Amino acid sequence: MKIEYFDKDINKVGEMDFDLNYKPSKKSGVVVNRVVRVLLANKRQWTASTKTRGEVSGGGKKPWKQKGTGRARAGSIRSPLFRGGGVIFGPKPKTDFELKINKKEKRKAFLEVLMDHIEAKTLMVLNDLNFEKPKTKLASELVKKLDAEKSLFILDKNMLNAYLSLRNLKLVEVRNVDSVNVYDLIRFPKVVTTKDTFEKLSRRFTNG
Repeated sequence: MKIEYFDKDINKVGEMDFDLNYKPSKKSGVVVNRVVRVLLANKRQWTASTKTRGEVSGGGKKPWKQKGTGRARAGSIRSPLFRGGGVIFGPKPKTDFELKINKKEKRKAFLEVLMDHIEAKTLMVLNDLNFEKPKTKLASELVKKLDAEKSLFILDKNMLNAYLSLRNLKLVEVRNVDSVNVYDLIRFPKVVTTKDTFEKLSRRFTNG
């Protein structure tokens, strides 16, 4: 399969051959859905926490005597019935709710979404993304030229100036080629990368 790559002025520079070792399947959408669900679930911190009546400070003294006041009996102002008291069945931090999915399914889902971008021509491959120095203004001009105001840029770890130039743009996100996942691809209508980075990305899945 061939894919075109361009310079920063959107002039076609050439074509490159690549093989993602991908076979479409009728159940690909189901796999994508499952992988995204697992990724989002595992991103949750599960740190929401409330205190029970035994954990709220104070309340050691009985608020009023048991009988003779005309009010309902009460043993502590930290009861859930009182303002500032404990919480009944409130959330607690969780540590054992991580979901798992196998590598083949993650690979299949990633390739499915990547092929959708390639077929829809929403994947823009540039011959390079070199910046002499970090400059957000230059990055903003490039994004407008590429018509990629809302986009995902996939960069290699040695492209520091490009990363520093792009990271402050409001609707642009930057991901490393070694850690980008299917949820990153699915969130953005356009994906931009370089020829070398795309070749490295494709090698991640060639033998997967």
